[in-house]
Amino acid sequence: MKIPFMKQILWYLVFAMFIIGIIPRVEAGFAPSDVIALSQVDRAADIDKIQKVLETKMVRERLEKLGYAQEEINSRLTQFSDQQIHNLALQIDDIKVGGDGLEIVIALLVIAILIVLLIQLTGHRVVITK
Repeated sequence: MKIPFMKQILWYLVFAMFIIGIIPRVEAGFAPSDVIALSQVDRAADIDKIQKVLETKMVRERLEKLGYAQEEINSRLTQFSDQQIHNLALQIDDIKVGGDGLEIVIALLVIAILIVLLIQLTGHRVVITK
């Protein structure tokens, strides 16, 4: 059986592989930006953000269990440089707050329902014997 346009498709694929082969391999990624001018850093806003996190009940109780008083925490914060305060505020933004795990349970239930539905639609039967 002769496929029409087989020769044109063959030459197209040869040309495409040639182009893909001559493109140089480039590995790229995100690079952190360390060139932040200190004038752009707003110390007051960063300290407010840190204070809001420190004032939450869970963090405050944990720091009290570790033996830190509020005055001691505030005195240590005033000793930090602008860049250290800004880095701490950025790290607070990156913290993922642990939830109750409801999202994981829902995801597992959806996956289980999809598997059962797929098994039912394909006509397979699951038999469990002891």
